[in-house]
Formats: sequence, C-alpha cells, structure tokens
Amino acid sequence: MKLLKPLRIPQKLRNRELFLLVFACVINTAAIVLVQLGALRSIDTSLVTLGIGLSVLVFGMHIVMRYIAPDADPFLLPVATVLNGLGVAMIYRIDLAEGDSGWDAASTRQIVWTALAIVIAIITLAVVRNHRVLQRYTYVAGFIALVLLLLPMLPFIGTEVSGARVWISVGAFSFQPGEVAKIALAIFFAGYLVQHRDSLSMVGKKVLGVRFPRLRDLGPLLVVWALSMSVIIFQRDLGTSLLYFGLFLVMLYVATARLSWVLIGLGLFAAGAYIAAQSLSYVHGRMINWLDAFHPEVFGADPGSYQLVQGIFGLSHGGLIGTGLGEGDPDLVPLANSDFIITSLGEELGLIGLFAIFGLYLLFVSRGFRIGFAGQDDFGKLLGVGLAFIVALQVFIVVGGVTRVIPLTGLTTPFLAAGGSSLVANWIIVALLLRLSDSVRNQPRMVI
Repeated sequence: MKLLKPLRIPQKLRNRELFLLVFACVINTAAIVLVQLGALRSIDTSLVTLGIGLSVLVFGMHIVMRYIAPDADPFLLPVATVLNGLGVAMIYRIDLAEGDSGWDAASTRQIVWTALAIVIAIITLAVVRNHRVLQRYTYVAGFIALVLLLLPMLPFIGTEVSGARVWISVGAFSFQPGEVAKIALAIFFAGYLVQHRDSLSMVGKKVLGVRFPRLRDLGPLLVVWALSMSVIIFQRDLGTSLLYFGLFLVMLYVATARLSWVLIGLGLFAAGAYIAAQSLSYVHGRMINWLDAFHPEVFGADPGSYQLVQGIFGLSHGGLIGTGLGEGDPDLVPLANSDFIITSLGEELGLIGLFAIFGLYLLFVSRGFRIGFAGQDDFGKLLGVGLAFIVALQVFIVVGGVTRVIPLTGLTTPFLAAGGSSLVANWIIVALLLRLSDSVRNQPRMVI
C-alpha cells in the first residue's frame, strides 16, 4: 500500500476560471449599462468605472489563487461574481428611481462593501492554507459565535432595525454580527460532530420503522433548539433562528446518517414556532400576513401585508420575460433593494431571469456539496456541506417568504441584497470553499 499524489495539470482549472470570470464581468457591465439606458436613456460612466474597479479586484483574487490555491474549484468565484454584480445593478436601478446618488446611494455603499469583502476573502485564502487547521479551533469558533450572537443585546451598541435586534452600531458604522456567526457555527458544528459522532449515532427503540436515538443523546439538539428559540424571543428574528437550527440539523444528519434526527428536529422547531406564533405578537403577525395576505384589513394594517402583496404584484408585472432592466417599478415595494430584491429582479428580468439566477445558486450549492463529499476527512466533509447549505437555506427562506411559500422572515439574499455584513460573510464562505476544494484535490490518494 502506498500514497500517490494526484496528477496535476498546471493552470488548467485556473484558465477555465479566467474564461468564466471574463464572461461574468461582461454580464455585470452589460447589466449596469442596460439599467442606465432603461432608466436614464444615457450612459453614466462613473458607476461603470466603479464596476470595472471591482472586476480588477476579482481578477486580482484569481491571480492570487494561481499561486496559493491552484487546484481550487473553477466555478465558485465566477458564480459569486455574477450574482454580486447583478445585485449591484438592481440596487443601482432602485437608487435611480428614488433619486439617490453619491454616498447616500445604496449601490455606492454596496460597491465599497463588495471591494472590502473580496479583500477579506483573499486574506482568508492566504491565512487558511489548510482547512484542517480550523478543526483545532472548534470550541473557539463556538465561543466566537456565541459572543457575536450576544453583541446586539448589549446596551449602547445594540440596535433594533425593522423590529429585529440583530445589529450593532458604533458611530456611523453598523454591522450584523449574526452573519459572521453562521460561519463560526458551521466550523463549531463540524468539529463537534466529528468528535461526538459515534455517541450521536447510537440508536434506541424503533418506532414506526424508524430507529430513534437514545434520550441521553438528545442534549446537543435540545441546546441548539433552545439557542434558536432564544433568537426568536430576544432578537425577534425568525429567519436567523431557522437558519441556525436548519444548519445544525443537516450537518447532524450528514454526520450520523440517521433520519430520526431530522424528524425530531423538525418536530421541535414546528412546536417552538407554533408556541411563538401564539405567544409573541410579531410572530403571530407574520403568520397572519402569510395566511391571509390579500385580506383588506391585513393589507392595510401596520405592519401588514402591504410589502408582501406589492412584491407579488411586481413579480406578476414582470411575467415571463420581464419589463427589462430600468423599465419596471421595483421601487414601489418597501425595502426593494434588500429583503425584496428577488421581486425587483423578477419584475425586470421576468421568470426566465429568476430561473437563471436560481440556476447559478444551484450550481454554487452543488459545487459546495461536491467539494464536501469528495473530501477524505470527516471535518472537511461536514464543513463543506455546512457552508454550502447556509447559502441554499438562505435562498429558500428568502424566496419562499416573498412568494408566500413560507412566512416572511427578513433574511437577505446571498450576494444580491444590499448589506455589507451579508456580503462579507458570503465572500468568506466562497474563500473557505475554495480552500477546501484545493485541499481535496491536493490530498494524497491511498492505493493498494
């Protein structure tokens, strides 16, 4: 038995990535130009220049990867780039409709945050040279996640926005620490489940053909469930609570291959959500807006279903092929550049455009799952699946909320929605998945 290094074809993957990056940057530039032609009937070179500056940063990250991650996945960076660029174009479209310019324009701030996020992603790639190093900091990551979750509850720096206390503000700077906490939680969950997988895989009695775990092993699930319920109660954030609990549940299932954990977890969350809907007024209001959005009393209430119904009307107005970039009225929907950016894109790009965007998300998530399951170490497998599932679950929660599949929660759409903290977190996810994919391709293969 001997270890063989995988056959490497120098720069083949990076050349493929370079071609896709050029294509992605062309799409992003064309989207901004089309927005200007549709809304202004002229071309303003200032924002196009800023967009070109972002393209330079992306190509800079590509060049860095040629040296420190030459075998990384070639699809993740181009997909993140085109999603981010389409988000900037739509945010810019809404700024034009509202007459915002300069630093007051959300698109300008989004470009600055994107530049910062890409730089942080490059630093993450340079610092984390092997994903296995992160396993050493399992409990440190858990502690960091807990601190980040508690920061918005502190006086003076904790800020309540739209009824949810998930922001911290220091002077003119504001940030949502829960966005970074989800990455720390993914690292903690991966490391913890690798260490305790054997005990969690133990089974007890068989009920209706499904073997359930022993009662003594339910502790970790109950702790995460209590944490998720605390987010709903104290921070008034249903979407983040669902994201954290869903992340742990999926990683637990991947670690143990026990369907019973999923059934127990879904039952616990459903029970908690039902109790919250009966006892907490804002959760009850979300449920009413979801179940009876078009009722005149619900539509006219404060807060009511006005935002949700306007978003649905926007999607209907876009139809199959959309009104065209710059030609719709996405600004009629409150928070059209953040919580409801999917309806804004659906109005101007139509159902076909939305399907193309969902296809990009599907490619991103599938590559993340592929990276995770291709790894030979359990920590890398769980971390890859967890990071990819964060993006998948966020997209489902957001799209499901604005289309009335599930109650509206207020999460941001990865890469698309306005928001600096979300952008930084999602680009860190890109960097970690790229590092994972490079490590997976470089690991020795055992041959007998």
